[in-house]
Amino acid sequence: MTKYSKLVLLFSVGFMILAASCHNNPDKKKNVHDPYIKHGIVFYQEGRYAGWPANHGIWSWDNEILVGFVEAAFREAKGLHPYDPKTARNKYARSKDGGQTWLIEDAFDHGQTAKGQDNAIDDEYAVVPTPMSEPVGDFSNPNFILTFLRHNNHNGPSHFYYSNNKGVNWKGPFIFPDIDKNGVATRTDYSIDGEKELSAFITVAKPNGKEGRVALVRTTDGGINWHIVSWIGAESDGFDIMPSSLRLSTTELLTVIRTRTKDKQDLLTSYLTKDNGKTWEKLKDPVADTGKGGSPPTLVKLNDGRLALAYIYRSETGSRVNIRFSSDNGRNWGDEIVLRSGDGATRDVGYPRMVQRPDGKIVIIYYWNNANQEGAKPYRYIASTIVDPNDWGQ
Repeated sequence: MTKYSKLVLLFSVGFMILAASCHNNPDKKKNVHDPYIKHGIVFYQEGRYAGWPANHGIWSWDNEILVGFVEAAFREAKGLHPYDPKTARNKYARSKDGGQTWLIEDAFDHGQTAKGQDNAIDDEYAVVPTPMSEPVGDFSNPNFILTFLRHNNHNGPSHFYYSNNKGVNWKGPFIFPDIDKNGVATRTDYSIDGEKELSAFITVAKPNGKEGRVALVRTTDGGINWHIVSWIGAESDGFDIMPSSLRLSTTELLTVIRTRTKDKQDLLTSYLTKDNGKTWEKLKDPVADTGKGGSPPTLVKLNDGRLALAYIYRSETGSRVNIRFSSDNGRNWGDEIVLRSGDGATRDVGYPRMVQRPDGKIVIIYYWNNANQEGAKPYRYIASTIVDPNDWGQ
């Protein structure tokens, strides 16, 4: 067992939070003190900074879960993120028991060898992305996964890797085309539509070179060529970035987007298409306020047909992890349910990813801290929250 795996096992047990309040909470505002919500540690190491699972991806196969994140040296700083970018590297956490314990994998060792935003590989080892020359064999292979990575948050460029064996080995890096002259700086959000067909929701820079605007793109030849199907929403004076999306049927797609208005109001917006992405209907905003600076959504369709939407409200004086449910494919959302709060998290948290286990429980992965608590270490770590959606009948 490596030193990383020992640390992960230790903190998965040591930081598991089980509290003792009543299960039948009439206002459904469950939080960190609810015994039916289980919080754990995916990755923590003293003196290190870990963050941003939403910048990578999450995938699951029964009780096996793989999720990406960034690890770096912690460094006190005046900005939001106290870390040393020169030490940042892409990592993965893998669980084979439904998120109870985790092993940490270095992305470079598994084939992700290009430089990127927060992946400071030394020049002598870094590989320059090249155009894909041979198509992916079969997107519908159950062990196939794809991840998009970017070189900055505004105009990219972006590149991608794919794996046919659950991320044990990655092929790439491959250049992702700019699609639009303003540049692409995207994360991972896609739908597999067939053996050679895949739809991806990407973030494209605006004409001023800043993030961003969301577009639906598609490949029908295994990833060799990509084309824009449509833009989602009008260009704004703020930004629309980091979508989380679902295919609801052969013709319907739903996307929830991290949005900031020109007045710097952060919220989540949502759009639905019934013609496979040609046109979009704007739905009611799922979340009107995601706090100071905002944080992206993570969206899954549950086994019972409901949708679950997890997100973080960011606050300097106490951030919180939230979830909402929809029974009508995202047209309406139930009340906000607080899953975690009151444990001293600054606003340098969030960026969640989420999957559902075979037993029906939801596993939410995000980065977190307890820096506002007296005597707490300031370090950022990758956390998990496991809940049973059947606890709420929304």
